[in-house]
Amino acid sequence: MRSVWWQEGVFYQIYPRSFQDSNGDGIGDLEGIIARLDHLNDGTARSLGVDAIWLSPFYRSPMADFGYDVAHYTDVDPIFGTVSDFDRLVAEAHRRKIRVIVDLVPGHTSNQHPWFLASRSSREDPKRDWYIWADPRPGGGPPNNWRSVFRRAGAAWTLDAHTGQYYLHHFLPEQPDLNWWNDQVRGAIDDVMRFWLDRAVDGFRVDVASGLIRDQQLRNNPRLRFRGWPRLRNWDLDEVHEIHRRWRKVLDSYPGERMAVGEIGVRDLRRLVRYYGADDELQLSFNFHFLEQPWKADRFQRVVERWEALLPSAAWPDYTLSNHDRSRATTRYGEERAGAAAVMLLTLRGTPFVYYGEEIGMVDVPIPRDRILDIDGRDPERTPMQWDGSVNAGFTTGAPWLPLAADAPKRNVAAQRDDPASLFSLYRRLIWLRKESAALRRGSYRTLPAPSGVFAYAREAEGERVFVALNFGKARRRVSPGSGEGRVLVSTDHARDGDGVDLGGFALAADEGVVVAPR
Repeated sequence: MRSVWWQEGVFYQIYPRSFQDSNGDGIGDLEGIIARLDHLNDGTARSLGVDAIWLSPFYRSPMADFGYDVAHYTDVDPIFGTVSDFDRLVAEAHRRKIRVIVDLVPGHTSNQHPWFLASRSSREDPKRDWYIWADPRPGGGPPNNWRSVFRRAGAAWTLDAHTGQYYLHHFLPEQPDLNWWNDQVRGAIDDVMRFWLDRAVDGFRVDVASGLIRDQQLRNNPRLRFRGWPRLRNWDLDEVHEIHRRWRKVLDSYPGERMAVGEIGVRDLRRLVRYYGADDELQLSFNFHFLEQPWKADRFQRVVERWEALLPSAAWPDYTLSNHDRSRATTRYGEERAGAAAVMLLTLRGTPFVYYGEEIGMVDVPIPRDRILDIDGRDPERTPMQWDGSVNAGFTTGAPWLPLAADAPKRNVAAQRDDPASLFSLYRRLIWLRKESAALRRGSYRTLPAPSGVFAYAREAEGERVFVALNFGKARRRVSPGSGEGRVLVSTDHARDGDGVDLGGFALAADEGVVVAPR
């Protein structure tokens, strides 16, 4: 299989509101991201060394769902800057050899989007069918039993008193669903993609990529289901694959290996793998089963082996442990395990996605009741980036939109930059090691025999072989990945880096992760 940049590179997710504020309003912006690009990759091993950034939404929006309620797909919200600022961000990133992908939110718009304002103005409006409208059920009430993803939002339907019909929204009432059975909608989103591709973006992260098509008859979902059967009528319908094939053609019509990675809310891995198609749909598909595992070696090993077995030969895996919708990995697994988690994420076969602040071990921040903003409780994992030990951690000169962590004066980039034993230094060593290692960037994967509580595997490519061993337990373990002499390339214990080891058997400390190569 021919390797391309999105297979070999390391991605870094930026939540723009929380990365860097440049104007003192307490909210991160595009200018702030530009100012911090050298942290991500300045061409030297003092920087993190990532190869691509994924920008969460920065589009014009009322911010009911913090940018995932888009009111204008081809404009930048003034709190983040301007389209010219975006163009400069892309140019500055590309100058540092950092690719840029942006969030595509095709499933719904804001209720303030001109399309929806027209749609709700009259049952006869030409854009009425751009959204999903239905009469109340006999006797009154929502047309069916579909529910919003946000539990507090309740039913996925809201009555529009002006026209007497309900409109569908699988998230907030302020986020009406587009009707993807409508060819005009499909064409309009194609145009959105081309607008940003023409501005030199390298691809898209597709929001809710499995939830575009809904049952045309609007039938109720089954009330009783066993192991995913009967299937739901408003998620993961077969017809959604036609849309992804269409988008792949748009991407392939541009030079430079443009790509898309999809947010796929599918629990059955056999159905999840279908989103790669016959190498004609998504290039990457998030496997959230991975980040949902408890901290147990056998559980992560099982998910990886299952995914490897299911992927077609032309498909490529990817892995992530945190994002803007999930509790941070350091909170879920514990600070003492953050190093081993980093070794695993950055050495498995596949494209790793790092969430901002993960490289310094940022944790979920408790939010006082009077400062809670998100309806679905996701504020704790979205707090401002911790740059240094100054007031507001170097994020803003104003009042930050969300509170900072209490440990920000000690847990920050500046405090860890020159400490070889820090988590940030470990991330840097791992990412720069990947750049030098064909085995880690594009090599094969093979699980190795290991004692209970240890996940071990080999990566091989072009005559290079690398062994990885991760101790998930609190007791020392002895691993035997091969024979002969080896050398520790990277360990969570920095003091071991460069040490010689006997591949026929060497010790792993509690919570240790190592990358070893034969001599």
